[in-house]
Amino acid sequence: MKTKLSGIARAIGAGALMLSVPAAMTAGVTPAMAATGDLDRAVSALRAIQTMQADFTQVGRGGQSVGGTMTLKRPGKIRFQYQKGVPMLIVSDGSRLTMLDYEVRQKQVWPVANSPLGALLDPGKDVARYGQIMPSGNPNVTSVKLKDPKHPEYGAITLIFRKKSGAPGGMELASWVAVDAQNNVTKVFLDNHRYGMAVSDSMFRYKDVTPAARRGR
Repeated sequence: MKTKLSGIARAIGAGALMLSVPAAMTAGVTPAMAATGDLDRAVSALRAIQTMQADFTQVGRGGQSVGGTMTLKRPGKIRFQYQKGVPMLIVSDGSRLTMLDYEVRQKQVWPVANSPLGALLDPGKDVARYGQIMPSGNPNVTSVKLKDPKHPEYGAITLIFRKKSGAPGGMELASWVAVDAQNNVTKVFLDNHRYGMAVSDSMFRYKDVTPAARRGR
């Protein structure tokens, strides 16, 4: 079960990393294509968050899922702590986004100076310039899609908000859906949101992976 779950986490962890596509790469959607009022409210709600924790469930291909806890702190810090038995970690310390797989002793690192998990991590980004409101069929739900039609290899990410009076800005990030260039879909659902707590910067440090031992000469 441990190997199976970590495999799921590796596959759908990549979906979480799609949020790190630089805003410049998600350009191509004109403001006229979006319902400006809804888009502005969604962006304002994100920018109103200073610290947040939420339980997350990631669902990958075939409906397999794995969960954990997401911790967010502005500017630029986030941690996806997977459930017990899944030796994976995704963390941004504000300058680099790192995905660690302790089972196979691998680490991948991306710069996040200009791509801090999209709208989630940088309240200064003009996300409204790149977002497109998608029909939801529910007046209490707002969906914002980010995609660069000139670069399909970047995939697409859709952030889904629901109205909630107790959330910053009156809207809560409920989930997101990431689709890569091969049309693999990753869904991430958030629940049990908590806002405004003290979060130490030590939360965004991590134990490095230990390189696999080399075989004898």
